[in-house]
Amino acid sequence: MSRYRRSLATSASFFFTVNAYRRRPVLTHPDVRAALRAAIANVRNALPFRIDAWVLLPDHLHAIWSLPDNDALYGKRWGLIKAQVSRLCAHLVIGDVDRSASRIRRREAGLWQRRFWEHQLRDDVDFERHVNYIHYNPVKHGLVTRAVDWPYSTVHRYVGRGILPNDWAVDPGEVIGDTGE
Repeated sequence: MSRYRRSLATSASFFFTVNAYRRRPVLTHPDVRAALRAAIANVRNALPFRIDAWVLLPDHLHAIWSLPDNDALYGKRWGLIKAQVSRLCAHLVIGDVDRSASRIRRREAGLWQRRFWEHQLRDDVDFERHVNYIHYNPVKHGLVTRAVDWPYSTVHRYVGRGILPNDWAVDPGEVIGDTGE
C-alpha cells in the first residue's frame, strides 16, 4: 500500500488539484456543477473552510482553501465532497466494465480519481502565484482566450472586488510551472 505524506499543518491554506476518473470531461456537466455546489455547502456547514480561489474545468479542478484554527482535515472534506457528488451524479458514473477490480472492491464510483494533489501555501507570494495559476488555467488549456471568459472560476469574484482588472491576463512565462496536474 502506498503511503502519502500529507501536511498536517493547521490553520493553513492549501492548493488542490482534483481530477475526474481517467480525466473524463464530465465535471462541467450541469448536474455535476449543481452537486458540487450542494456538497460543498453541506461540508462547509459541518466542517467550515474558506474557498479563496477556484476553477472547474471539464476533467479537473483546482482550488485554494483556508482552514480554520487548529484544523487540518482537508482530506476528510474532499472525501465527503467527492462521495456526495458521486451519489448525486450516479447517472453519470461509468459502469463496472471501465472500473478496475480494486475500484469495484472498494465500491468507488467512476467519477473521481482516487486521490488528489495538495500543496501547502508557504507565504503571500506563493498564495498569489497559485491564485493566478488557477485563474489562468482555462486559458492554458485552450478553453478560452481570456480568463474572464471562463464561467466556472473565482476570477469573476476577483474582478468584481477590483483585485484584478476585467482584461486580466498572465504572461505564460509568469505562471508557475508544474502543480501536479
